[in-house]
Amino acid sequence: MTPLPSPQQLRYLVTLVELRHVGRAALACSVTQSTLSSGILALERQLDTAILDRTVGKRVVITPLGLELAERARAALTALEAVSEAAAAARAPMAGPLRLGVIPTISPFLLPRLMPALRAAFPKLRLYLREDTTGRLVDGLGAGRLDLLLLALPCDTDGADTLAVARDEFLVALPPGHRLAAESRVPMAALGGERLLLLEDGHCLREHALAVCGLLAGERADNEAFAATSLHTLVQMVAGGLGVTLLPRLAVSGGVVAGADIVLRPLAGAGGWRTLGLAWRPASPRASDYRAVGTQLAAVCAEALAGVPG
Repeated sequence: MTPLPSPQQLRYLVTLVELRHVGRAALACSVTQSTLSSGILALERQLDTAILDRTVGKRVVITPLGLELAERARAALTALEAVSEAAAAARAPMAGPLRLGVIPTISPFLLPRLMPALRAAFPKLRLYLREDTTGRLVDGLGAGRLDLLLLALPCDTDGADTLAVARDEFLVALPPGHRLAAESRVPMAALGGERLLLLEDGHCLREHALAVCGLLAGERADNEAFAATSLHTLVQMVAGGLGVTLLPRLAVSGGVVAGADIVLRPLAGAGGWRTLGLAWRPASPRASDYRAVGTQLAAVCAEALAGVPG
């Protein structure tokens, strides 16, 4: 029988390929650098192949075959974890750790409502939270570092299973005295000639805002002197008369415009919203748990979005 690599060896390989640094990879695996290096060397000898290119000095350079092996190792570790997850889910549904990733345009406005609801509904569930941009969260899900994502759809989820839970409509944020502030509802076409303030690249809300206005990212590039890192910054830019922006109702409900001198108006026309939803790895044994979280999330979203002014 062909000797198989151990899960620990596969974890060393995947972590080293992700971090490209022996010290940081060892820390992530909770071992010493010598232990991790020895594990990689033992794996190379066992497979009779070179995973690291050691002709380039101290830098961590992965061979093409090493990269392919790391992808296969990641899939193997995910499959092994699913075995334990299936048993745990059968023994105690909605219990144990759940690593939840959330994007920054949702987390500060929804989590203060969602967390108490989840604790009350599932007291045995231990939630660990990670806030990051969509792309990084999707990478973490695929790598097994996260179990469940709370995202704004549509976005590239890399084949993950998704569950839509709520529609989050956009409101137009205008400086006081702006010509569109006299409108009860702002037509989407009216935004075409405005200076549309956006979040920086990496935030899916940027792409959603451009899509609502019927624009491509390249069409705005020449006119953007500044891109914000948060919705709070966008609000202050609008209040300062630098342009207009689109804000999700969820963020308005969460207080993002509190104290700001701006005017909010709903959009006129179809398609002026994003969809809040969950994403998890395909065929996950905990899919029923994640759908139960989705049920709680839908109820919390309905409460948060009800009666938002504007």
